[in-house]
Amino acid sequence: MFHVRYQYLKLITQNTGSSKHLKLIFPRTLAFAHLWKSWLSTLPLLGDKNIVLMGPPGAGKTTVGRIVGHKLGCRVIDVDDDVLETTWNMSVSEKLQDVGSQQFIEEEGKALLKFSASGSVISLSGSNPMHAASMQHVKTNGIVVYLDVPTRDIINRLELMKVDRIVGQTSGISMRDILQFRKQFYKKWYDIRVLCEGGLTAEALADKVLDAVQRYQDSESETFISTKHIKSETCEQTGAIKYFTDAVVEGLASDGGLFVPEKGLPTFTAGEWQSLIEATYIERAQIILERFIHPADIPASKLGEIVEIAYGENFTCSKIAPLRHLTGNQFLLELFHGPTASFKDLALQLMPHIFAYCVPKRCNYLILVATSGDTGSAVLDGFSRLRDTDKQRIAVVTFFPEEGVSQIQKSQMIGCQRENGWSIGVKSDFDFCQTAIKQIFTNSDYSGFLTVEYGTALSAANSINWARLLPQVIYHASAYLDLVHQDIVPFGSPIDVCIPTGNFGNILAALYAKTMGIPIRKCICASNENNVLTNFIKTGLYDLRGRRLMQTSSPAIDILKSSNLERHLHLIASGDGQLVTQLFSELEKQYHFQLQKDLLERLQQDLVAGWCSEEDCLAAIHSVYSTTGYILDTHTAVAKVVADRLQDRTCPVIISSTAHYSKFAPAILRALRIAEINQNPLSQLHLLSSYSPLPPVHQGLLETLKKNEKQTHQICAADVNDMMAHVENIIQNRFMKVF
Repeated sequence: MFHVRYQYLKLITQNTGSSKHLKLIFPRTLAFAHLWKSWLSTLPLLGDKNIVLMGPPGAGKTTVGRIVGHKLGCRVIDVDDDVLETTWNMSVSEKLQDVGSQQFIEEEGKALLKFSASGSVISLSGSNPMHAASMQHVKTNGIVVYLDVPTRDIINRLELMKVDRIVGQTSGISMRDILQFRKQFYKKWYDIRVLCEGGLTAEALADKVLDAVQRYQDSESETFISTKHIKSETCEQTGAIKYFTDAVVEGLASDGGLFVPEKGLPTFTAGEWQSLIEATYIERAQIILERFIHPADIPASKLGEIVEIAYGENFTCSKIAPLRHLTGNQFLLELFHGPTASFKDLALQLMPHIFAYCVPKRCNYLILVATSGDTGSAVLDGFSRLRDTDKQRIAVVTFFPEEGVSQIQKSQMIGCQRENGWSIGVKSDFDFCQTAIKQIFTNSDYSGFLTVEYGTALSAANSINWARLLPQVIYHASAYLDLVHQDIVPFGSPIDVCIPTGNFGNILAALYAKTMGIPIRKCICASNENNVLTNFIKTGLYDLRGRRLMQTSSPAIDILKSSNLERHLHLIASGDGQLVTQLFSELEKQYHFQLQKDLLERLQQDLVAGWCSEEDCLAAIHSVYSTTGYILDTHTAVAKVVADRLQDRTCPVIISSTAHYSKFAPAILRALRIAEINQNPLSQLHLLSSYSPLPPVHQGLLETLKKNEKQTHQICAADVNDMMAHVENIIQNRFMKVF
């Protein structure tokens, strides 16, 4: 399925009045969208459109505009010189002094509203974006390019230029405050952002502008393929082309593989990363996501709204994913400040809004999720925060191992059930739940029946969904930038990261951050007693023969089949889908596969691995609390033990703290050697709170558990048909029959 790009669809329906003729016939919609993208990609770089350069004073708009115009052989218009001063018959500075800042913006806007051009490069003034009507006028026939220069660089440039007065400057207001205030207006209008790192020449910056405009117009080039895709000349003819929106909506590829960008991951230069050192988490998130998501899929302004909603008020820490020094060269990346107290919130407060934007508005969607604990509550909470109109057509079902999660995790999932979300316990383990959901997705008869009978399509919110994995890249990159910002390391100095690993999504995101230019030396894969990944990384043999899943006190990594490993093998195998297909077919049929020597060497260039016993996990929690007063959760303790053993202390190591210890209170109480443990989850948290620990007990979790006292949940057998029956029953009760 394919959601026709919102801007283009809106334009078409406005011009033709044909929206009432658009029907939910997915192949036709897909073909139309692909035809539209194909047409767009044939347009010349400029045509009748203007390239409109926007940015703060001192960003270099005028100089860069002249170079871009020269390269394209087109007219160059500087708004200050060619529009404002010509209209007013006085200099801009004189006008500002004459009328004052507020009236100046109005006068400037009126002049711009009378101006028109086509096929030109236009350099706006720094204050033009503060006048909405004139910017809408300019944007109608222009591609707005935001020259995003770090504030500290702008201040230095203005000092060198001896600029001591700009629009909005009054006594007591600093230049930094004015520049920060203006960012909200720049964010509203731009189509493309160009990061302007320090030391870049105007010529190089002009080339970046042209590259960005080319990317904006060539949306057809950013395609996705399955990890099991076998290259064929007939691929395009069979309608197999997929874009970001398709990857989000469909979740899993039709051949059972996972979606990845066909041309690989975007990259940042060292200078671009350094320009983000002083940025907030929200600013970093949007900039990184813009590199992954084409504006034709989600326009920059809409993406900014989504990021603000996701990370604006739902986290108890304003830094979203703060970095805390633990001891020696070890730092904790605290990923548990979201509403459900685990790292899954970093993705699942964002992903539902991306999903809701991408899906066709005339279809119902049911999200199926397999969870080993934390994903369940996070996905239920995330999708419950959608707008009411979206919740009416998008619902979630989470399947979790009935006896394979902690009591608090189960209580939390049950407590997070809402009008559009359900938790179902399965009498098996996580691996069965995950495999069963993949079987449901690839059962075309069943999914086709749901579409025809109920107008409902299935999708996924596990990290098998690209939009679920993507936000995890952000916090690994942001953590390194925080180390630099805190003067722990200079930019470019390497670090290691150590991550408790089960399904391989979190550590894959760190590997992606490294590929994009973050100087991560080694990713340390930390397993519990279900240590199949440790053995694989050391030997290249992925072996499930005779392996039984062991229940541990770190249930989120009680996994034997790591889904996202498929994406990493596809990456290091240079996109060899045939090899990936062969390896995972062997795993399915023979319960093992062996990497060739060259692939194993590539794997070990980036990864090392170790595992931790239950005894050592609990001992680490006790030791850290005794020496620092800080309580690690069980998963973080696994990573701490492995980091202690494998990391050589020649550089900092960031340990991913993936959950709040409150979720695993019985294990924590045992680790702290508290003899009498009440079986009531609320009593356990109150007992922990009495120790005045760092960090404090998670209040959001406490509130959820209080709500759970009267809620129930469904339970089903370890049978795919039984799970499908539950799914159909939920669809019948939730969605009206539309076909």
